[in-house]
Amino acid sequence: MSHARLDQVRARLEALEVDALLVTTPSNRRWVSGFTGSAGVLLISRDRARFATDSRYWEQVGRQSPEFELVQVTGATTGVAADLLEDTVDMTIGYEPAHLTMAAYEQWTAAVAALPEAAGPRLVPAPNAIEPLRLIKDAEELDALTRAVKLGDEGMVHAIKVIEPGMTERQLAWEIQRYVMEHGADDLSFSTIVAGGDWGSAPHAYPRDVPLPAGSGVVIDMGVIVDGYCSDLTRTLFLGEPDDQFKRVYDTVLTAQTMAEERVEAGMTGAEAHAIAAAVIAEAGYGEYFGHGLGHGVGLDVHEAPRLAPASEAILGDGQVFTVEPGIYIPGWGGVRIEDQCVMESGRARPLSAAPKLDLEIGVTA
Repeated sequence: MSHARLDQVRARLEALEVDALLVTTPSNRRWVSGFTGSAGVLLISRDRARFATDSRYWEQVGRQSPEFELVQVTGATTGVAADLLEDTVDMTIGYEPAHLTMAAYEQWTAAVAALPEAAGPRLVPAPNAIEPLRLIKDAEELDALTRAVKLGDEGMVHAIKVIEPGMTERQLAWEIQRYVMEHGADDLSFSTIVAGGDWGSAPHAYPRDVPLPAGSGVVIDMGVIVDGYCSDLTRTLFLGEPDDQFKRVYDTVLTAQTMAEERVEAGMTGAEAHAIAAAVIAEAGYGEYFGHGLGHGVGLDVHEAPRLAPASEAILGDGQVFTVEPGIYIPGWGGVRIEDQCVMESGRARPLSAAPKLDLEIGVTA
């Protein structure tokens, strides 16, 4: 796997107008090398692939990244490994500006300046160097993503079974997290969101030590990591019999999501996909309460390309995995968000998520 991905990165060097690429973004490092550790820097040129890390990971690099030459870092931070610059005279080395901090950049430039050669390498920004290669998920990635989504679904079903009025938001979040960790999650994609009542009007609310009130909505947004790949799932529940306003808002969001999932197709831009759901919400009179994008890509990162949002020029295509998550958030009242993770296949979006959604006819999640 890493050999094929190395070839893809090398094919990008000419387009990036560089002789080598310095990879410091953790998820890009893992995608290229297969390395699952927490520290290391890659330098990929046309004829060499080097991996610099400290003694904690020397054996691990040998197991997981055999295509890479190990550069053993000692007595220095792994984030800046001057030994990687050996034999880089007159080379142009691209770096990832979205990840490299100013402090790290200054350390790298100092390492270049300290080289004995008169004509050392030149560091130039190479934005978006690897991310386009990660857009299309291969079979192994789709398998991991599908398993992550399935475990997320199971975690949500557990939440539906145990939720009750009086339970605090934090208690419910812990129930979800405990369940998924006990059933195979490597970690959480992000901190679980549980927001009851009017707290649900904050799209990125956090769970509080506040009891969930009867007769109110509860927004639950959760995700897990399986074999490095993420899931992202949101459901909005109701504790009791939904009132007319909740039914109107929920039905609007569900209709927007359903229409988007049915009508999104390959070749659309992210902005065009967003507009499908936004039009439904606006027509129902809630346009001002839908302030975020329709969705985002999911893979090794829980938020990655492509973006489905008003200004997104990303072209949607087969093999991409992304969320569809419209929402309505009304200050002082609460919110509703429904989110599925989808894969684009044969030009259409196929939902991977299968967790139950609220059935307004009977007032429960089924």
